[in-house]
Amino acid sequence: MIEETNIEYEKTVLIGLITQYQDEEKSKEYLDELEFLAYTAGGEVLRRFTQKLDTPNPKTFIGTGKMEEVRAYVDQYEVGTAIFDDELSPAQQKNIEKILKCKVIDRTNLILDIFAQRAQTSYARTQVELAQYEYLLPRLAGMWTHLERQRGGIGMRGPGETEIETDRRIVRDRISLLKKKLEKIDKQQAIQRGNRGALVRVALVGYTNVGKSTLMNTISKSEVFAENKLFATLDTTVRKVVIRNLPFLLSDTVGFIRKLPTQLVESFKSTLDEVREADLLLHVVDISHPQFEDHIASVNQIMDEIEGGDKPTLMVFNKIDAFTHKTIEEDDLVTERTEEHFTLEDWKQTWMSRANGDAIFISALNKDNMDAFRKKVYERVREIHITRFPYNNFLYPEYDLYTGEEEE
Repeated sequence: MIEETNIEYEKTVLIGLITQYQDEEKSKEYLDELEFLAYTAGGEVLRRFTQKLDTPNPKTFIGTGKMEEVRAYVDQYEVGTAIFDDELSPAQQKNIEKILKCKVIDRTNLILDIFAQRAQTSYARTQVELAQYEYLLPRLAGMWTHLERQRGGIGMRGPGETEIETDRRIVRDRISLLKKKLEKIDKQQAIQRGNRGALVRVALVGYTNVGKSTLMNTISKSEVFAENKLFATLDTTVRKVVIRNLPFLLSDTVGFIRKLPTQLVESFKSTLDEVREADLLLHVVDISHPQFEDHIASVNQIMDEIEGGDKPTLMVFNKIDAFTHKTIEEDDLVTERTEEHFTLEDWKQTWMSRANGDAIFISALNKDNMDAFRKKVYERVREIHITRFPYNNFLYPEYDLYTGEEEE
């Protein structure tokens, strides 16, 4: 029998800005996401700090007064880590660590840390390591504060620079080695994808934690790791799926997120070859999330970056079981009806109804509306298949000709 162990969460605080480009509501939304990231990485958020500034302070990101407030709180509650919502420059990170005297990381570093925890295969670990080294390279100088030339004195006039340059060379060599290793694995994977034959390829894409892996498990009857945390899946999983008598390949890819580190986009472009080479994308959306439209926009932006934005796409609005909406009381004459008050039926009458019928509402967890989902996927895969193999048309008739319930 396995004994239960108590997980010790690291005490953390979050720091974000309200700027001309990021209002108070948007800042709160990003900090909510940052808190979920911190929880995923093993942190316990004790408090959030926000400040209104036109632009971040070039030296300390936030102002002097707010920094002193953070320092006092960190000292009082023995906080181990301060997490900033935006990427810090090497100089900012160094200055802040001097003031707070605790570990200082930014959103990019936090995401890289989660990726490092989640990477299971050698391929994923290599990708994450490459991204970490590329993030680390410009920050090496800040790690050699014990050898700073500013201190002067005997024995302190050269070694700092020598050590830094030595480390930079080591890191650059490591980056070069990892890139060559990834190129070799990419060629092997390209051959593997080529050996899959001419089966139609379908890829699940979407924001992180929208239920892609749960949906994968439901329709492929496989056991892909799924958890209510961000980036539960890093490694691309491919399964052969058969709906009725029509086979196709289904792949589950890494989830996207706003402010995704550029190092990760570059490192994981090869993993996202599954997306680029797919014949059909299933864009999974968490309809229960208040900012799901922003999530859609973020995914579409990253899809454009990896040259996958022009693929045929079926929008899959998941988690209808968790969907809620605000209500307006009859005697409330002040409250104006907004999108927060939309029911599922209301949403279906918005831009979703203009998506050429390419939208479906489901719950992968409770298997709600899965028959309609399978029918829709079957129709889309069938269109692609009979275009590729016209002589197979009679093998895969219209879905409506079938009767009976889907087997579970």
